[in-house]
Amino acid sequence: MDMPFDFNQKSSFLLFFFLHGMVFAILLLSSGLRQAQKSSLWLSLFVFLCCLYIAPFMFGYSNWYALDGYRETLFYLPLQQLFLIGPVIYFYTQSLLNAQFRLTRFERLHFLPALVYLLYTLVVFITDVFVLQESYFYANGRDKDFDPWYQTSGLISMVVYFSLSLIRYLRYKNLTFQVLSYAEAVSYRWVQRFLLAFLFILLLRVLFFLLNPEWGAFGSKFWYYLCFSILFYYISITGYTHAIRLGPAALFNLAEFNNSHTLNTLQALNTDGILEKSPSNAPVIADLADWKRKLETLMTTEKVYQNPNLTLLDIAEYLATNPRQVSQIVNQGFATNFNDFVNQYRIIAVIDKIKANEHHTKTLLALALEAGFNSKSTFNRAFKKYTKLTPKEFLERIS
Repeated sequence: MDMPFDFNQKSSFLLFFFLHGMVFAILLLSSGLRQAQKSSLWLSLFVFLCCLYIAPFMFGYSNWYALDGYRETLFYLPLQQLFLIGPVIYFYTQSLLNAQFRLTRFERLHFLPALVYLLYTLVVFITDVFVLQESYFYANGRDKDFDPWYQTSGLISMVVYFSLSLIRYLRYKNLTFQVLSYAEAVSYRWVQRFLLAFLFILLLRVLFFLLNPEWGAFGSKFWYYLCFSILFYYISITGYTHAIRLGPAALFNLAEFNNSHTLNTLQALNTDGILEKSPSNAPVIADLADWKRKLETLMTTEKVYQNPNLTLLDIAEYLATNPRQVSQIVNQGFATNFNDFVNQYRIIAVIDKIKANEHHTKTLLALALEAGFNSKSTFNRAFKKYTKLTPKEFLERIS
C-alpha cells in the first residue's frame, strides 16, 4: 500500500533535513566503525536522535496524524528521545577530548531515564493494544512525547548535560594551557563550535517554550523546528567534515598526543590536583626566587622554547624536579600559565630577529617557526597578546 505524504512547503523542508540527517548519521557510523573513532559513533547517534526529534512534526505537516492507522502508530512510537540527547552530547564531548574514553559501569546509569521512558511507552502500547484493546492511555488523542512534564524535564536534562560538557571542556582547556607550549594546537575549536551550536538549540527551545508551551500544536512550532533543523544540519556537516579531515587523529588534533609523554604530563598534574586548586591557593615555594632564576637561565641559554612540542614535563626534567613544582614556579613566580610563559620568549626571539633585519631575507612565518611556534595563527595571536600589535603593525611602527 502506498504511503501518502503531503509534500507541502512545511513538510518538504523538514523532509529535506530529515533525509540528509539520516545520510550523515550513516556516514558517521561507517567512518567511526572503519577508523575505530568513538567520537564519530557518538555524533552519529546524536544526528540520528535529531532526525527522530523532527520526525513527528514532519509527519504532522504531511497529514499523517489525520489518517486512521498512521495516527495511532505515530502515537505509540517514542520518536523524541529527550532523555537520551543530553547524555549523548556529554559523552561525545568526552570522546573528543580523551581518545581513551570508555563508558564505565557507573556512567551507563546516565541512560537510565531514557530507558525508563522507553519502558513506559512500551507499557502504554501493550496495555492499549493487547490488554484493553482500546485507547485508554491515548483517550485524549494526544501524543505522549508532547506531554508538558516530558518536554520540561527533557529540556532540563539537556541543559544539565550541556553544562557538564562545557565544564569538562573548560577544565581540559585550562589544563592544556598549564602544561603545553602548543596549547592552541590542541584547544580543539570544533568542541567550542559544537557546544555553541547546541547552546543555540537550547536557547531557541527555551524561547519557544516560553512563547508557546503547547508542544503538540503543530501550526505554531514550524519555525522552531526549522531553526532546530538548520542547527543540527550544521553540526552534521561540520562534524563529519572534521572527522574525515583529521581521520584517526581527530582526537586531540594530534595523533601522538595520546601516546607520548605529554599525556603522562596531563595525567600527572590532574592527579596532583592542579585542576582542583587555583595557582593562588597552592602553597608558596620557599625558594621561589632561586627557581625563577634557574628557569630564566634555562630559557635564555638553552633556548628550549625553540622546541615546538615543549611541555611542562620537559622543563621538569631539565630542572630535575616534578611538573607540579614547575607549574607553581610559572604561576606564582611569573603570574602566568606555562603556554603564555613560553610564548613570551618566542615572541622576544622573533622581535630580536626583526631588529637584526632577518625579516628582509626570511618571512615572518619562517622566523616564527624558528622561534618554536607551530602555526601562523598561533604566532599572530601570541604576538598581539604580548605586544598589543599585529606583526604587520609592529613592522610598520619600527620602520
